[in-house]
Amino acid sequence: MKGKEEMANKRDYYEVLGVSKTATDDELKKAYRKLAKQYHPDTNPGDKTAEEKFKEATEAYKVLSDPDKRRQYDQFGHAAFEASGGAGAGGFDFGGMDMDDIFGDLFGDFFGRRSRGANNGPIQGANIRTAVRITFEEAVFGVEKELDLTLKDECSSCHGSGAKPGTHPETCSKCGGKGQVVYTQQSLFGMIRNVQTCPDCKGAGKVVKSKCPDCYGSGYVSSRKKIKVIIPPGIDNGQSVRIRDKGEPGINGGSRGDLLVEVSVSRHPIFQRKDYDIYSTAPISFATAALGGDVRISTIDGDVIYTVKPGTQTDTKVRLREKGVPTLRNRNVRGDHYVTLVVQVPTNLNEEQKEALRRFDDAMTGKKHGNNGSENEKEKSKKKFWK
Repeated sequence: MKGKEEMANKRDYYEVLGVSKTATDDELKKAYRKLAKQYHPDTNPGDKTAEEKFKEATEAYKVLSDPDKRRQYDQFGHAAFEASGGAGAGGFDFGGMDMDDIFGDLFGDFFGRRSRGANNGPIQGANIRTAVRITFEEAVFGVEKELDLTLKDECSSCHGSGAKPGTHPETCSKCGGKGQVVYTQQSLFGMIRNVQTCPDCKGAGKVVKSKCPDCYGSGYVSSRKKIKVIIPPGIDNGQSVRIRDKGEPGINGGSRGDLLVEVSVSRHPIFQRKDYDIYSTAPISFATAALGGDVRISTIDGDVIYTVKPGTQTDTKVRLREKGVPTLRNRNVRGDHYVTLVVQVPTNLNEEQKEALRRFDDAMTGKKHGNNGSENEKEKSKKKFWK
């Protein structure tokens, strides 16, 4: 009775895998791989819900990946396996499944394992990263820098094999030249094969018995080199320049990696950058703002003369077209320079200047400031008032 209840509560296998009833073998496998990676116990330790979902997905895949069982399931549903107590009764195993194909391929990248033979073909070398600091002007107009780096080159004595001249690397006895070893272990779900990189040859499939005295068996020698890097006009802080074939040497005849130079741009005391536009402020006198006139504005190309209109207010923004940063795609196409004009209030005025401002204010407001010439008289008036 309990078995029938369990059978009635089981979800449809196609629903479990999230595929249609017309799904191909490849679609079934793809769907199962996705669920297995998501709910595998190795990635969800102690999570009972994930464990149950993994078992449910594995059970569904075991049935639907077998043509005979799938045919029976399509005709009779879960009842097809009720009498035998097989997969439908929860007593599934992995006997009929290609575990090396499913789990090895499934978790090859995820867990650092490989299911296939060793990759002894050419492998490109790793990229190298470094950094260089430049000024704001150098970022705008471009510059050539020279870097002093330690780089690896193939050993001229052993030609990269790592073996002493006159000898050769030998096939690894632990993996038989495959570069990988297989470990079988019992788990909750049956026997699982883990394919791992050979610890003796590090996946190369060969070991060096007599090491080259010049490179100590590494196959490479390091030396200091000066590398020129051309920083293009318009580069921004944090962007990188790629120099081809200046990275780590390749393996088994593979090409070298690249050198990635990250650019750090120093701050400028006047200019600020946003995308390809430049922003700055420029002071103007009160008289120039009121009457209009020419002001000198600093740009990345040098000073320019700009004529302001009479009555210009502080924080007025001026746009200098094509005085910004060149674009990386075309150095002849430049951004703009936006200048905020700031009216300066005069300080430390002498008495004559103050009197001139009072007369100016009288003329503007129509009011008289009165006798404002003597500070002593003001103080006397204050004292008389407070007595």
